[in-house]
Amino acid sequence: MVDLTPALEPLYTADEARAAEEGHDVAELMERAGAAVAREVLRRFPDARRIAVVCGGGSNGGDGRIAARILREEGRDAVETTAVEQADVIVDALFGTGFRGEPRDEAAATIARINAAGVPVVSVDVPSGVDASTGEISAAAVQAALTVTFHGRKLGLAVAPGLFHAGEVVVADIGLEPAETVHRLATAEILALVPRKRPVDSKYSAGSVLVAGGAPGMTGAACLAAEAAFRADAGHVAVAVPEASLPVIESKLLEPVKLTWAGALEAAGNARALAIGPGLGRDAAAAALRDELIASGDQWLVLDADALHELEPGDWGARAVLTPHAGELGRLLGESSDWVGAHRLEAAERCAERFGCVCLLKGADTIVAGAGDGTIIVLTDAPGLASAGTGDVLTGILAAFLAKGLEPRVAAAAAATAHGLAARSLPQRGLIASDVVSALPGVLG
Repeated sequence: MVDLTPALEPLYTADEARAAEEGHDVAELMERAGAAVAREVLRRFPDARRIAVVCGGGSNGGDGRIAARILREEGRDAVETTAVEQADVIVDALFGTGFRGEPRDEAAATIARINAAGVPVVSVDVPSGVDASTGEISAAAVQAALTVTFHGRKLGLAVAPGLFHAGEVVVADIGLEPAETVHRLATAEILALVPRKRPVDSKYSAGSVLVAGGAPGMTGAACLAAEAAFRADAGHVAVAVPEASLPVIESKLLEPVKLTWAGALEAAGNARALAIGPGLGRDAAAAALRDELIASGDQWLVLDADALHELEPGDWGARAVLTPHAGELGRLLGESSDWVGAHRLEAAERCAERFGCVCLLKGADTIVAGAGDGTIIVLTDAPGLASAGTGDVLTGILAAFLAKGLEPRVAAAAAATAHGLAARSLPQRGLIASDVVSALPGVLG
């Protein structure tokens, strides 16, 4: 069993955060939390004089009141109020990690006033209105510029839509011991787990991948996946496309072996991982090829794009990573893409359970869920990835990592990490998928 501890950071649910505080003096913890908030306000906004601190009735409000007291001691005009319009900075201490559901009308109106004030907002532990355990928002939520969270990052700060309300997240140490969590955040250290080529390796033992797809008009998807697999350090890559697409692939790709769909099953026998779907198409021949390849052996499977179309569970789930975006996942679950966007954690976990697989739900908060396992979240922080073909690149990276011997959940998290870091190393404006492919060797080292 690979030790994932150095590669993953804890993400706390509300219950896990509460358990970590058990046995500690509550007043002392609140004093430390309030001091941490005040310290960040002073550091980030040294010129702010008028600070409105919006406090609720719970411990989160208590943290806010302590922060206000310390800010006054530092010479700032810090008052507990909902009249935020004249403030230079607002401290949001309305709701904490115990919040669930929709805020009442009065609280919702206060949140609206905070968001309309047009000044920076510092949220205490989580932005008010965000579910700390899921990232879900039932109605109104504060839009923070900065969230000061205590002890460890809360899961809801790493999962959309909560992610997009948190702003910059600062984790303040308030003297608690680290604890085990079900859900975790991937760090760049996860790439150290990707096996390197050894002197004894052949091109096959270094990782052999077959990419199946590339229907006419969509050959670029298969090319990007194949090139990404090589740049992710696979030793051998073959690409199977319809006969009509073969001349395009022959002229575009240099290193991969090129063949038609008629030879895909034979080629699959030499592969350790199959990447099925980039540009596959949705006709009967494409569906038949997908099903035949899935049943062809015990290879690891990456099912992406068109391979997800009308996909049904089978006995292959333990070998597979599904890589949907919100729309594709909605179709797999019988839900709308909007529902998936509002319930991303639940959606990814439902997919993993339904198919018995690993589900990689793409996004700024890429969610990797395994059946019966906690999720791993990858924060890509690379808006340039909103570009056609970048998903095909991710498919190729993931297939390479599976072929090199990583187990599916770790391979998926490592692939999303490499994908994000490669994109982040580039200018975000004008970024295209092939740029990400070229950047991969520099990220993998």
